[in-house]
Formats: sequence, C-alpha cells, structure tokens
Amino acid sequence: MNDVSDVMRRLAVVFTEFEGRLEQTPLIRRLTRGRFVLDDYQAFLSGLRQQVKDGALWMSRAASNIDEEHLELRSILMRHAVTEHRDFRLLEADYVASGGELAAIQGAEKNIGSEALSAWMFHEASKPNPFGLLGAMWIIEGLGSIKAAEWGALARKTLDLPEHAVRFLLYHGENDAEHIKEFEEMLGLVLPDAETAERIVKTARVTARLYALQIEEITA
Repeated sequence: MNDVSDVMRRLAVVFTEFEGRLEQTPLIRRLTRGRFVLDDYQAFLSGLRQQVKDGALWMSRAASNIDEEHLELRSILMRHAVTEHRDFRLLEADYVASGGELAAIQGAEKNIGSEALSAWMFHEASKPNPFGLLGAMWIIEGLGSIKAAEWGALARKTLDLPEHAVRFLLYHGENDAEHIKEFEEMLGLVLPDAETAERIVKTARVTARLYALQIEEITA
C-alpha cells in the first residue's frame, strides 16, 4: 500500500518497540521506579542538550536539500527549525534552576549514543530529498508528545523540584502534540511511493535504536 495510513501504522509499531527499549535503560528505570536522584536529572538534561542543539541544524540542512517540487515540505521543516533552534537554552535554564552550573552543561561532551545519533541525522539530512528523516521526526517528536510531560512530572515529584526547573519537559509535552498533527500532512506530500515509505520506516528504526543508546549512555 505505502499510503499515509499504512506508513503511520508501521511507524506506530516502531514507536511502541522504542518505548519498550527506553523503559529498560538504567536512567528511565530509576525514574519510573522512584530511585531518581538530582545527579540523574542533571545528567539527563546535559545529555539531551547536545541532541536538541543539533536538531534545528539538521532540520535546516534537510530543508536545504529538498527540491523545488516539494517546496511545501521544505517550508514546514524550516518552520520547525526556527521554532526549535533555541530549545537547548531551556535545558540550560532547567539545569541551573535545579542547582547545576551553566558552564558544566555547556561544556559537556556528547556521549557515545549522542555522537552516533548526531552523525546519523546529519548524514541523512545531507542527502538529496531526505524524506526518510520524517521517520526520525516521528520518533523524536513522538517522544516529546507522549513521554516528556510524564517524565517531567515524575522528576519534579521525586526530586521536589520547582516548576521552572522542568520547563523543557513540560513544554514539549504540550507543544510536540501540535507538531504531530503536521506529520500526516508531511507524509502526504511524499507518499504514496514504495521506496520513500520504506526509507521513512527504516530511518525511524535506526533513529529509535540510536536514541535509546543515547539514553542508555547517560550516567550521573
């Protein structure tokens, strides 16, 4: 079939598998089991910052590689990049509000998973008409929409944090749901096409695996 509804069903399966993998990472297990400590939270923010900072950059690169036949998709990606290009500052503010030093999060290196994820995203974004990245957006935006608010609430409750120390997670729990509404529209701009459909689903699978590795490698 390879139409929008078919690809959405396949991506839903990938995301469900992704959620299960995340739940098995040491960091998320501690969060969901009430064993989360402040060092875990600050390591979490620090680990996410690198990937979030890169997000607008690979979206911009992807948009620049989309041809004239798909100008609407290019415009949507550019809007996403503009909307999200300062999100990493929210992570920094949350880190400081939780008691961390700004220089520490700004100077943190990418972990193994973040290095792999970043390299993969820029590699895909550099291809002509990188439509497969819609699969990556499904994983990343879906995570924000479905899990961010839950994780933010858990961290706040467990660590007794003020609301202004969990703004990034709460913000994405509210706003990424709006981004998901655009997702079917974006799929409709490139489907039905069998090769594109397969690339979108495969890119989602690879992105999910590397994102989980990023979380797995976060250590306090």
